[in-house]
Amino acid sequence: MATRGLSGHILPNSTAMVGVCVTAIGLVKLLEGRIGPSHVDEYCALTAIIFAASAILSYVSIRLETVPNSNGVIERLADFCFMLGLAALTGIALLFAYEVI
Repeated sequence: MATRGLSGHILPNSTAMVGVCVTAIGLVKLLEGRIGPSHVDEYCALTAIIFAASAILSYVSIRLETVPNSNGVIERLADFCFMLGLAALTGIALLFAYEVI
């Protein structure tokens, strides 16, 4: 299986990305007094949920490693959530940098 062991990498990185999202939320809340209201904190919260789903799925995949043919699909879902979260966070950063959101 090509994705074997991938969950071991997704779990710590997705939990770290939840921390990045929480930090971004806090910083945006501090800056809202100067820059005005924005929806960046809400979008970062949604992205944190995506990364949390990735972490949960990768944990479940690791726990089900001994069950044949069960962790492959879950591991791919965890990978998809992680990549979706990365793309979302990158999009949020770009839109925020160009003051679109």
